[in-house]
Order: sequence, then C-alpha cells, then structure tokens
Amino acid sequence: MRIVILLFSLFSTYAMVSAQEQSRESMAMDATATQWSFQGAYQWMPDYHDDMVNGSPRPAGLDDYLQLRIVAPIPLKSLTILPRLTIRHYENAAGQSGFGNTELFALIVPKSTDWGNGRAGIGPLVTLPGDKVVAKDEWGYGFAAAIVNNSGQWFYGLLFTQSWRSVDPSTLPAGQSDANPLGIAPFLSYRFGTTGIYVQTADIVALYDWNTKGFYLPLGLRFGKVWVFEKSSLNVYGEYRTSAIYKNWEGSAVKSSYRFNVSYTIPVSL
Repeated sequence: MRIVILLFSLFSTYAMVSAQEQSRESMAMDATATQWSFQGAYQWMPDYHDDMVNGSPRPAGLDDYLQLRIVAPIPLKSLTILPRLTIRHYENAAGQSGFGNTELFALIVPKSTDWGNGRAGIGPLVTLPGDKVVAKDEWGYGFAAAIVNNSGQWFYGLLFTQSWRSVDPSTLPAGQSDANPLGIAPFLSYRFGTTGIYVQTADIVALYDWNTKGFYLPLGLRFGKVWVFEKSSLNVYGEYRTSAIYKNWEGSAVKSSYRFNVSYTIPVSL
C-alpha cells in the first residue's frame, strides 16, 4: 500500500507541473472527467487456465457478462462528485445466470487536484449483494482512488480499489480477514493524430490477496475510436485480455477474454 501511495504522489506532482488543456477526445476516454457517461459493454470469457494451484484444481470463472455503467456528475464550488453506478448480469458455464454485485462509487475531486488535463480523487465504494450462483450474496464497503493525466497524444493513469466484506468476522476461517483483494489498475493510451483512433492497454486490474498473498496480473490490448460531436462524444472499442501472472493466485485465471464497449458522454461544461 505504501508503494501505491508513493506512486500516486509522484504521479500527481508530475502531472500538475505538465498541466495543459484536456482535449475532447481525451475526455471521451476519461472516466474522471466532469461529464455524463452512459456505457454498455459485453465481455466474453470462453476459456480459463485449468492447472493446479496449491495442490487443488484452479476454479473456473464465469462465461460472460453484460455491463451497464452510468456516471452522473455533481459539480460544486470547491469540488466535483462523480457518482458511478455499475450493474453486471453474468452467466456461468452451466448456463446459470444472474446479477453480480452492483457497484456504487463516488469519486470526489477537489478543485485543488484538478489541473485541467487531468485530476486526482478518492471516494467511497459500496457493493450490493448479487445472485448466489454468479456473485457474493453480501454487502461490501471500501474506497477507490484515481489519478489521470493527458500529455499530447498520450493519456495515462492509475486506479486502485480496496474493499471489505460486510460479514461477521467470527464466521471466517482461522487466519482469514474480511479484506477483499487490493486492485491496482494502471493504463496507458495513445491517440493517432486527429483521427479519433487510439490504442490502449486493456482493463488490466492487478489483484493482491491479503489472505493468501497471491498475486494476479492480466495483460491485454484495446483498440478504439472516438467521435466528437458538438455537445457529446461516442467512444467505441474492442479489447483482448489474458493472464500474465497467476501461478500463486487461488482464483480463476482467464486464458482468453474479449470485450466490446460503447460509451456516450456529455461534458457538463458544454
């Protein structure tokens, strides 16, 4: 955690020094920009690694999911609040389906950490119970933070989350805590001139399990295009992802994952 905080501080200092105006193309790709956002996505995970981990067969993951994500900005005098609601409907290999743990996150961005072409913020994170066949039937609570910056044709940032299970600690096995894995998600994107076409790292969320000390790192690439209109933008992309590091991770490890995403954004300033 100290390393994450240090990287966060260094990134913030560098970004503020190199501040410039953020382009509309960059804003269309930026989940922290002050804008309405409506996202629909479909993710297909056709195969997983089926090796042994700590003497037991690695568990299989879910087959696919549909995602709806809405961001409704609340600009205030001294800060901006970006409430984000994420709903997913999953299906497993057996054909069972249901809603996952609905996520509500409110990123709080003070004016002092918004330098125009990027920003840093932190806020509360709550997850609601999901269907037992595809998700955890329990509440979760915690926080998430983000820092992003745009420099010329480059757009990059770091996101991380930490949450805890809302369960009775006495019901947990000996040596287990109620902490969910720490999630760290760096990303890097490059836009090709004024074409709106870009290439970006996929949705890479590295996970560290506090209980087992296991580490999981996915790896992948995203290709997309942004269309900027007078008062809105459309971002369409496809991505491929696989598992790069997973040997000591006790959860599922995807072998091939594909996502198709469409996002429509409306900047508040327009």
